[in-house]
Amino acid sequence: MLADAKGHITAAELLERCRAADPGTIPSTVYRTLDVLEDLGLVQHGHGVDGREEFHVLPEKEHGHLYCRGCGSSWEIDSPEAGSLVRGLAKGRGFDVDLSHLTIVGLCAECRARNR
Repeated sequence: MLADAKGHITAAELLERCRAADPGTIPSTVYRTLDVLEDLGLVQHGHGVDGREEFHVLPEKEHGHLYCRGCGSSWEIDSPEAGSLVRGLAKGRGFDVDLSHLTIVGLCAECRARNR
């Protein structure tokens, strides 16, 4: 179930997949398993725009997210792309950013154009 996930999956989505295969699956089993897999480095969690945890299966690199509040689209941003923001926070505030927990909400170019 989890290995078939492409990109991000919530625990609730994973629970639904597990229950399709075994209706007796209970939520605590899914959450405990995700915790163990994260401790082992096999999954990494981040937070979506609504605050819910999203799990990244075998993340190749640390990344954050951009989320368009107009159309609901989202994109991954990697360290080089977020570099100036990360460096600015480190220099100005001494703050070390965990990019995997970063979600920036705004408007994409298409929605901005539509709103003009």
